[in-house]
Amino acid sequence: MQSIDTYDFKGKKAIIRVDFNVPLNENFEVTDDTRIRAAVPTIKKVLEGGGSAILMSHLGRPKKNPDPKFSLKHIIPTVEKDLGMAIEFANDCMGDEAKEKAENLKPGQVLLLENLRFYAEEEGKPRGLAEDANDDEKAAAKKLIKESQKEFTKRLASYADCYINDAFGTAHRAHASTALIAEYFPNDKMFGYIMEGEIKAIDKVLESPSRPFTAIIGGSKVSSKITIIENLLNRVDNLIIGGGMTYTFVAANGGKIGSSLCEPDQFDIAHTIVKKAEELGVKIYLAQDSVCADAFSETANTQVCSSNQIPDGWMGLDAGPETVKSFVEVIENSKTILWNGPVGVFEMDKFATGSKAVAEAIAKATANGAFSLVGGGDSVACINKFGLSKQVSYVSTGGGALLEYMEGKVLPGVAAIRK
Repeated sequence: MQSIDTYDFKGKKAIIRVDFNVPLNENFEVTDDTRIRAAVPTIKKVLEGGGSAILMSHLGRPKKNPDPKFSLKHIIPTVEKDLGMAIEFANDCMGDEAKEKAENLKPGQVLLLENLRFYAEEEGKPRGLAEDANDDEKAAAKKLIKESQKEFTKRLASYADCYINDAFGTAHRAHASTALIAEYFPNDKMFGYIMEGEIKAIDKVLESPSRPFTAIIGGSKVSSKITIIENLLNRVDNLIIGGGMTYTFVAANGGKIGSSLCEPDQFDIAHTIVKKAEELGVKIYLAQDSVCADAFSETANTQVCSSNQIPDGWMGLDAGPETVKSFVEVIENSKTILWNGPVGVFEMDKFATGSKAVAEAIAKATANGAFSLVGGGDSVACINKFGLSKQVSYVSTGGGALLEYMEGKVLPGVAAIRK
């Protein structure tokens, strides 16, 4: 496998899968350029090495082809500002214009292709099927899209001499631009710096953690985190379970949880997790007490209750003071920390105390030499809200890709480069 640090880009065109799926306001202006800025080091590495860069990305989920509101032309000013240079733009990722502009690209220049998802071939899923389509019609449509996807991928590959995947957020998708295109560059494919950093950080946590290793898994539903928890039980020393998931575990043991969030169909799973943790010597921490409210509202009345004695009509929305103390103590004494999911409804300041305390404890442990990885959409929003993202070891932008990697799944975008 090639490395971006040692590859010779001189005179070569690199087609780079970036993740420029950024938020836009009503005036189609970029409101958060984090993903664009993150891609700059990889792009500049190619340019400084004497090569040229062809950037490809998706934006949103267009239902028709093309949909002007999802055009990547809207992000050109931001890309140019962050790169510090003017760039070329092709109004189509497949047309003659894209081919011609790619052919004429000179070393040191950058070309941005139009939204990949203006073509159904990018995702490899047929569009426009009638709702009452029968199985034969669906099968025929799938076969047709797979055949045309090959031509789509081949065309993208024809623009360049080498391929770089720097879009970890889409690495869990076997799309044309994230996995299939790599086959056309058997000896000239590599990870960009974002991909490289994500994989190294996650592997450090999952494969070679310093002990003790503590995972904090929060969020609302046990059902969405089962596979992650099961995979982590074989790796961690401590497992903190927080957020809405708490009350499924408490209720499974016969506790009174009022109107707190709960998944009764997950009671058996909760028992299995606790039993397996005991067998493996993993210490599970659940909320002993909770900040409870009589409504899901910033203006609700609140009281602190034992998590297994919540009155009817009240719901647990944050970790209570005793719970916060125990969580903080475990985290501060850890050498490896993984945080995925808040321990309360942090979006409301009234119920953000627990999540803020967790974030501060992770920052303190990191300052004392621990390695900390924060990942999963809500966790990233949470650490950013408290202004502590610079005080942890690594903040993953992966979202769904991170979750699947943590579940132990093979990510197509990663496998395609390593193959």
